[in-house]
Amino acid sequence: MKTKIFILAAMSFTMVGFAQKNEIKAAEKALKGGDSAGAKTSLEAAAGTISGADAKTQAHYYYLRGKIYADLAKKGDNSAFETAITSYKKADEVETTSGKAKYGKMIEQELASLAGDMVNSAVEDNNNKKFKEAGEKLYMSYKLSPKDTVYLYYAASSAVNGGEYEQALTYYNELKDLGYDGGTIEYKATNVATGEQEVMDKVQRDLMVKSGTYKDPVDEKSPSKKAEIVKNVALIYTQLGQDDKALDAYKEARINNPKDVNLILNEANLHYKLGDKEKFKELMAEAASVAPDNPDLHYNIGVINMEQGNLEEARESYRKALEINPGYTNAQLNLSTTYVNEGNGLIDEMNSLGNSRADIARYDELKKKKDDLFQEGADVLEEALKTNPDNQGILTQLKNIYGAMGDNENFMRLKKLLGE
Repeated sequence: MKTKIFILAAMSFTMVGFAQKNEIKAAEKALKGGDSAGAKTSLEAAAGTISGADAKTQAHYYYLRGKIYADLAKKGDNSAFETAITSYKKADEVETTSGKAKYGKMIEQELASLAGDMVNSAVEDNNNKKFKEAGEKLYMSYKLSPKDTVYLYYAASSAVNGGEYEQALTYYNELKDLGYDGGTIEYKATNVATGEQEVMDKVQRDLMVKSGTYKDPVDEKSPSKKAEIVKNVALIYTQLGQDDKALDAYKEARINNPKDVNLILNEANLHYKLGDKEKFKELMAEAASVAPDNPDLHYNIGVINMEQGNLEEARESYRKALEINPGYTNAQLNLSTTYVNEGNGLIDEMNSLGNSRADIARYDELKKKKDDLFQEGADVLEEALKTNPDNQGILTQLKNIYGAMGDNENFMRLKKLLGE
């Protein structure tokens, strides 16, 4: 009786192995015929028993599974990329363990091809604004080909574009840990026959120059991306509300790039957000000294000075902005507002005065000073109207100033210009 059971078990095992091989063959045939979906179905029938198969069959199964899912990925199934990768790696693991390497070189080639396919698919995803998917594919490409760290850099960029800030931070920190520079060298030389400068690899370029068919070799290095990476890390920390880490990142970035205006501005804005307006003003002044011809810098320095009540300093900054860009409307409006604000600051004292001769004299003095300030504010905007006569903001603010001054003639003129 025991012998019969043993024979039945052996027969059962043989039948399973036979069916398993048939399913793998059917999957292989379907794949060769271009039916990757049918191949997947056939192969899945063997999945439940593959762990009990011999190493040769397992390696065949996983290699074929990798090819099937790679084909599915090429046909648009984005979820198939990861399965293809794990399948190829499992086939390689089985062969390494067993000491038999039938698919080793082929697996290496298939994975390299798959990395290229994922990069191409990521480019398409980015074009279609599927940034999360693009970032994930680029990261998988990098893991398949770690020497191509540029894939990791672009994975981080895609994650940022998709708002996946924590994922982007992981990628950027990995780049930092790797010491990624991102700078590249292009080897160029001028074609003697055409006079055109061409890009080649270094060996080819040097040979061409030596042969005399090319001349004037040039090595051009693109800028390092280290500063950009640290800046982006800081911006992400700011976005995530981790302001202390963001400040540390800006300090690190500025050690290597002390004159990077964008870094200075970003750090300044963070200090402003944190309520440290003195530090903001200090950094804005530093930025203005680095880029003195940037009207926005002077304008922003004017804004913070105006908020702090430093009206003369604010006016100086607005005037600098207008020297660089005479049509800077916001600078014109704010410059005018500094005079109006100073004039309004006199009203409380005017209202507190009594009817004595001294009080009346003081009232008249303050009223004249207020009206003079309002007139200076109006003069700024009248000058602005000469080059921007239809600007609604300028017209409205000017109308309000004349209304506050009691200048009915100019008030009605502005109402008419506004179409009221």
